[in-house]
Parts: sequence; structure tokens; C-alpha cells
Amino acid sequence: MKNLILTTVMLVCGIFAANAQEKGDWYVGTGDISNVGWTDWALSPTVGYGVMDELMIGASIMQADADDDLSINIHARYFFKGYFAYLETEGLSTDNLGLGLGKMFTIHEKVFVDPKVVYNIGTETTNLTLGFGLKF
Repeated sequence: MKNLILTTVMLVCGIFAANAQEKGDWYVGTGDISNVGWTDWALSPTVGYGVMDELMIGASIMQADADDDLSINIHARYFFKGYFAYLETEGLSTDNLGLGLGKMFTIHEKVFVDPKVVYNIGTETTNLTLGFGLKF
């Protein structure tokens, strides 16, 4: 299991980015590295695919610790004028639906950072999240 997580983290550190979003683009990165306490800090590997120009769908895997179940979150991003609208759900459940807005900033060629504000309908909370990765 540790090898799988290590391999996934290495892939995550190698593929998710910004600028024009086109059909056929692949994204790999982190879902959110900011919404946890320092003692619980963990990465959420994320993979996405541009299904059409300006629309990316993807999934992220999350496990807070060894005692928690593995959860898969599904998300979509629609890009417009340098920003994106964000929609996420845990599995196919709409109980904890998240809606947000964000922007991808290119750091170096295909490397990006994507801060976003996400409102969770189920918990009625608003969070500032931060992801990073590469696009290819």
C-alpha cells in the first residue's frame, strides 16, 4: 500500500497546469493541501482530463489516516476568462456537494497552483483550498 501511495504521489508531483484548457489535456496534481491541520497534513492525488475545450472532469483519492476509509471525490471545472467554476462530490453522493470559484496560476511552463474558494452545501462551510500540479 505504501508503494502505491508513493507512486501516486510521485505522479502527482509530475502532471497538472494552467492557461488554455483544451480537449485531450491531462492533469495530475493535488486536490487540496491547505484544508487540514499540520498534524493531519496529507496530499490528495488528483487526475483530470479535458473532455472538451474549457471543461475538465477528474477524480481525487483521499484517506485521512489508516483508520479511515478511502474516499473518491469526483469534480469538474469549467474555465472562463482565466478563472474556473468548480463542482465536487464525494463519490456520486450530493450530500456534501461543493461549489467553488478559482484561478490557475502558471509557475513555470506547465507547473501550476490553483487556489479556490469552495462552499460545501452539506456542512454549510466555506473553505479556501490550494492545489498544485502539472498539465500535459
